[in-house]
Amino acid sequence: MLEVDSTGTSHEIGVSHGSIAKAEIARSITFYQNLFQKHCSMDWETVKSFALKYQTYLSSSWPQYVSEMEGVAQGAGVTYGDILALNVRTEIAFGNFSDGCTALSWKGAGTSILGQNWDWNTEQSENLIHLKIKKGNGLSIQMITEAGIIGKIGMNSLGVACTLNALKARGVSFTSLPCHLALRTVMESSSRSAAITTLSTSGVASACHILVADSTGGTGLECSSIDIVQLPMNDKGIVTHTNHCIVPHAKGFVEEPDWLPDTRFRLRRIEELLNGAKEEEPSVEVVEKLLADEQEGDGAAICRTSKGGNNNLATLFSVVMDLKNVRGRVKVGRPARPDEKVVFDFA
Repeated sequence: MLEVDSTGTSHEIGVSHGSIAKAEIARSITFYQNLFQKHCSMDWETVKSFALKYQTYLSSSWPQYVSEMEGVAQGAGVTYGDILALNVRTEIAFGNFSDGCTALSWKGAGTSILGQNWDWNTEQSENLIHLKIKKGNGLSIQMITEAGIIGKIGMNSLGVACTLNALKARGVSFTSLPCHLALRTVMESSSRSAAITTLSTSGVASACHILVADSTGGTGLECSSIDIVQLPMNDKGIVTHTNHCIVPHAKGFVEEPDWLPDTRFRLRRIEELLNGAKEEEPSVEVVEKLLADEQEGDGAAICRTSKGGNNNLATLFSVVMDLKNVRGRVKVGRPARPDEKVVFDFA
């Protein structure tokens, strides 16, 4: 996996990202051009026009993200509209398609672990990068992301981390933070509580589940374009989520029927595995074993295998983060048989 080291101002961070990952960004744009055309009948110019509807809000409320995305575009030799479209990809399709993942937060007596399998189209695996950012204020961020996207799944040097589960529900907001920029905002935060406060104030532009955690534990945020509902830890210090809503939402919220038939099986299965591990103290090693589970139900497992044909979803990486010791381990590819290993280390 390509490692991208970026330091300096927001613009400088973006230029480094774009320059180093230029080939991966070009391929990522092509991937989404084809995907939006196939699934949404939107050509790329239409996609970029849609994305630019966020520009007024982002320029006024989050100019640092605009500056960074402009830098990515400059470094990669593409337009700002191309990069903005990648960063608002979740919102563009109004939930017509998304990735399928299994995530968990587990707080023990002396540990706090956050982990996830990220499942998506196998064609995009070659465009994943390990993005490392060091900001001028001393904060460092490390994440696994799709090239060109400035926020996804990872953690910061204060031990604040996030994962993402796609949800399918109608509606978007053009005056709230797009999903992937909301993830970046978590990794810019000083604590779990600070991240929750920021997102609750800004709102999130489309349906998704963001699991926010630090050394004090985790909180699930089921987001839609009209509300954010918190999912607290249970009495065992655990939060789990897959790809359907678990908690009630505001009047007017409309969730689509399960777009992945295995989502409820995977949620039951991870909870079953956690119950079986309840005598153990949470650790990276224990959670890695859970996320490597290959027992299938309703057509898929937590450690997902591509079925080929029109169903080419597979686990592209698995990440487990120790938030007390501020370290993480990534298994690239299916965690049962990883192709490569990457470390988040802030020492």
